[in-house]
Amino acid sequence: MMNASLQFDVEALTRYLTAHMPSFQGPMSVEKFAGGQSNPTFLLEAQSGRYVLRRQPPGELLKSAHAVDREFRVLSALGNTPVPVARALHLCEDRDVIGSLFYVMSFEEGEIYWDPSLPSLPGGERGAVYDALIGTMAALHDVDVEAVGLADYGRAGNYFSRQIEVWTKQYRAAKTGDLDAMEALIDWLPAHCPVEAGKPSLVHGDFRIDNLLFHRGTPKVRAVLDWELSTLGNPLADLAYFCMCLRLPPTGHIVGLAGLDRAALGVPDEAAIVEHYCRLREIASIENWNFYLAFSFFRLAAIAQGVKKRALGGNASNEKARQVGEMAGALAKMGVDVI
Repeated sequence: MMNASLQFDVEALTRYLTAHMPSFQGPMSVEKFAGGQSNPTFLLEAQSGRYVLRRQPPGELLKSAHAVDREFRVLSALGNTPVPVARALHLCEDRDVIGSLFYVMSFEEGEIYWDPSLPSLPGGERGAVYDALIGTMAALHDVDVEAVGLADYGRAGNYFSRQIEVWTKQYRAAKTGDLDAMEALIDWLPAHCPVEAGKPSLVHGDFRIDNLLFHRGTPKVRAVLDWELSTLGNPLADLAYFCMCLRLPPTGHIVGLAGLDRAALGVPDEAAIVEHYCRLREIASIENWNFYLAFSFFRLAAIAQGVKKRALGGNASNEKARQVGEMAGALAKMGVDVI
């Protein structure tokens, strides 16, 4: 059942979309997608077709969080690039329509793999899925941000030091108790930031396997989903974040591969993933890998703490939000273990 705070007037939304989307035609039904902790996402089934709506959650929000307008902008910019995305159709900044900002995009048919061990696929087909995933990540990081109109999508330079500062503030604002491991990371990370050089890339910010939609029956990415955390920055943040997720336990809200025999599963190990990415982007090697991993654990722990804060305030978009929030301490501890 949909959380009462996430419901909205379907008839009012239908009238609005009829007036503002030329191809839209009602009547319409609305169903919330399962999963997701940040921006609630809904399937719209109308006479004119199927669409997807993403909105900000209602209630008091942390500054700069839940930026659906930024999601809409990046989807629009990537529409004619090699990076597969849904089509951005309409952005509504009038909070009176459904109670918060929202945008509508195309509904794309496909399959989401929630478990990175890919149990629904034969072992011989799993490696190709990872190849497609890493290829898509590399293509994203190769996008010419000036050519697609995203040169001002984030600040240039000092990406990690700025991110550490941002997520430290977000964590402090969402604190519900003391986490010693987070304090240790907050002390260690700024002192160990690698020197950054080169042009910034477009960074997804939440690049994991369940944020990719694959074509059914073929290992090809149809759409990269959930762009809320995207910005300009260091592309190694995405690579490390993906590998960090795969280091998580094979059970839990975010499923990883820790302790599993990857060779037996037919999926690449971390070294092979990093080597494949570096080959595609012509990178000789990556130094300070432990920093990038530690940062990833720190940031995900801060995100989880924000989910917990919203859950306690009744504004989380998923009934499992409290479970996600309880991950914050364990994630921070994993980050400390990396360093």
